[in-house]
Amino acid sequence: MQNNGAVSAFNSCFLNNDTMADNDWKSRLGMVYSTNPDFEYRTDEPEEAETLPAARQQLRVWLDRKQRAGKVVTIVRGFVGREADLAELARLLKTRCGVGGAAKEGDILIQGDHRDRVVEILTRAGYGCKKAGS
Repeated sequence: MQNNGAVSAFNSCFLNNDTMADNDWKSRLGMVYSTNPDFEYRTDEPEEAETLPAARQQLRVWLDRKQRAGKVVTIVRGFVGREADLAELARLLKTRCGVGGAAKEGDILIQGDHRDRVVEILTRAGYGCKKAGS
């Protein structure tokens, strides 16, 4: 005596990788249970800004020593666009300068004093940029 309906419901709920991958429970912490099988939970996340073309970007290249134990970091600020594009630009700069770094909170951090090199790389890539700060 088999219950095929229960087996198919179990398979669709627990063995379907698509629904398990989309199960972001932290974004739904205040959610009340819904009995509607077609219900799609929507979060109020802001959309990422569209990435401006390189010629329309106005980047500023800074040198920073604060809260870094006296170590110098080159910071690129003013990028307007998606996080993925920011990370790609950071990867390009790190590779061309031959140093480490990161893309955090809309800024690109490059380890060491590479302001001149970064400005040169960004200018050749078509970005509008100039040195700023100390």
